[in-house]
Amino acid sequence: MTRATDRPKVEDALGALLSSSLRYLVSEKRSHATTVSAIDRECGFFFDYCRECMVFAPERVDIHIVRGFITRGHRRGLQPVTLRRYLSCIRGLFRYALKHALVQHNPATGVRGPKGVRQLPKVIAADDLNNALNQKPASHNDIRDQAIVELFYSAGLRLAELQTLDLPKTEHFPDELTVTGKGNKQRVVPIGSKACAALDRWIALRAKIAKPGEKALFVGPRGARIGRTQIGTALHGWAQRSGLPAHLHPHKLRHSFATHMLEGSGDLRAVQELLGHANLSTTQIYTQIEWKRLTDVYDAAHPRAKRNASNDSSER
Repeated sequence: MTRATDRPKVEDALGALLSSSLRYLVSEKRSHATTVSAIDRECGFFFDYCRECMVFAPERVDIHIVRGFITRGHRRGLQPVTLRRYLSCIRGLFRYALKHALVQHNPATGVRGPKGVRQLPKVIAADDLNNALNQKPASHNDIRDQAIVELFYSAGLRLAELQTLDLPKTEHFPDELTVTGKGNKQRVVPIGSKACAALDRWIALRAKIAKPGEKALFVGPRGARIGRTQIGTALHGWAQRSGLPAHLHPHKLRHSFATHMLEGSGDLRAVQELLGHANLSTTQIYTQIEWKRLTDVYDAAHPRAKRNASNDSSER
């Protein structure tokens, strides 16, 4: 499937439906720009497939078209999680169409997404991360990048949440922060003392770099708000300079925050609130990580926990 930027906008009934639904997401639902862009891209792929099937109107899209689209994606090697995401976008689009009487049924309702093994999130060992963060910054980039890592790890922020943060109005970085997450929902997260100290060091340096009037907390070398791709590159470089034995990206820090918090507290509800998850089921994936760790410890330590060993028939 081609990228959205390679796909020309088509002004037909399908394109009009997609454009209308996107305007609704922006103006009424206040959806984040990243969400709107993803829906535009993924529903656009589906409508391209509809046109290949000579279907040019929303009311002519049926369950067979939707199944054909998912089947083709599967044959082309798309992962089950990706195909389920496509289905979710299509269902949401046709829910909007039903609400506005543009169609009489939702063709994606009866289509099941392919099942796949849910991958456990990858996390960084707490000791490895602590050792890297305890190193003294050696350059201006280290000061900024260490502050970014500290804030990601201290508050469990998403990439978009951190990238859109503005400079606080207080003299020192606050120990509580209000962030705007998915669906424009706000939550208050605590900031640890070490993260606050790292952020204070960065803010003192930022004053010499930022353009006049720039509101962004994190800026690049030209003094403007740092981009999301730049943040990813910064984390990768910082991990290498710090000797961190793991590839580092924003969501891995969020996963590490959640896992280490759950290990230390056992309070799933608290972790859910800190992460800003709407449903507890989303947070429960981290209990599987903790359970896997516990079973590994059990298997290694218990004298009769050799599960892979063949059992003696006389013991059965």
